[in-house]
Amino acid sequence: MSSTQAATAPAPSFWATYLPLTSLPFWGFHLAALASVIYVGWSWTGAALAIGVYFARMVIVTAAYHRYFSHRSFKTSRAFQFILALAAQSSAQKGVIWWAAHHRWHHKYSDTPADPHSVRHKGFWYSHLGWILGSEYEETNEPMVTDLTKYPELRALNHPALNMLPAVALAVAFLAVGGLHALVWGYFVSTVLLWHGSFSINSLSHLFGKRPYATSDDSRNNWALAVITTGEGWHNNHHHYQSSANQGFRWWQIDVTFYFLRMLAAVGLVWDLRRPPAETIAPS
Repeated sequence: MSSTQAATAPAPSFWATYLPLTSLPFWGFHLAALASVIYVGWSWTGAALAIGVYFARMVIVTAAYHRYFSHRSFKTSRAFQFILALAAQSSAQKGVIWWAAHHRWHHKYSDTPADPHSVRHKGFWYSHLGWILGSEYEETNEPMVTDLTKYPELRALNHPALNMLPAVALAVAFLAVGGLHALVWGYFVSTVLLWHGSFSINSLSHLFGKRPYATSDDSRNNWALAVITTGEGWHNNHHHYQSSANQGFRWWQIDVTFYFLRMLAAVGLVWDLRRPPAETIAPS
């Protein structure tokens, strides 16, 4: 079903939204993470590993899925573009083309009935995870991402049969390097945290925080969310000037993802990081 059709279709039932057969891997992953932690036992070093890996992976998700593939806020080579796609998809958030298409649609119709995950129209839980679990938004809206579909390697990674391979490869790597302890904490626990950290921008960032810019949507700046999402919590800033590589516009607005992008730029892996003009970020 296309995004337009999904926006006008009758609201699906609770079971069809949150517990369709296609959602079983998602909920099963949560149960596997919990069961694995119980099996190996609580570990402070494991918790530290999970949190450290979470933040490293969050930087990759926000830099690749969001700021590069969705908003093209910087440039890079075709080879490094592919590396970014592989790294992003190790988070198990589907293909980069699918992710970018839905995110661009969200910005086009933000907080209108056509928005896939508007808290205003569909409630907290649907905007947080219901929209990604149901069948309404399974397809990739290719007209939104013609700049990405021209690359056959990205199309291959976006295929439903292949888009989980980077995530499986990462799990195997954790097991090979650190055994069961690393697999449980470094992969299973960090992945669950990463999912909900990412999803919080669709839900919580449209509910709590400040609105320095009068955008047409409900986006808000929230410093706590900016910390746990490495800069994405400056969400009202982002909706005000969407193509910027930095989402923290002020010196005190921590944006770890942008610091990472500047490091990549310093060594020549990315370039032309887009910044908002001074008049755009002038105090309101």
